[in-house]
Amino acid sequence: MQITTIANSPSPARDTSAVSPAPSSETRRIGDDVAQARKTAMSALTNDRFRAMLEQITDPASSGALMTMRGDNVVDFKSAQASYADNSE
Repeated sequence: MQITTIANSPSPARDTSAVSPAPSSETRRIGDDVAQARKTAMSALTNDRFRAMLEQITDPASSGALMTMRGDNVVDFKSAQASYADNSE
C-alpha cells in the first residue's frame, strides 16, 4: 500500500500561547508532592517496623481478626480517660 500526498498542505500551526516555557506553580507543587510521596514510599519499604507490621496484617489469622472488628463498643471520652488513668497507675 502506498500513500501519496495530493496537495502540499501546510503543517498545522501550534498555539504557543497556551504552553509556557516555565512550569507553573501548580505544576511545581504537583511535582514536589510526587517527589515527597516517592521518598515516603521508599522510606516505608526500607523500614523494618513497617515491614513487620505488613507481615502481621497480611497474615490470614490477623487479617481475619481485623475484618471482624466492629465499632459497636463506642466509649465516651470520660470513660476512656478514666480507664486509661486506671491502667497507667
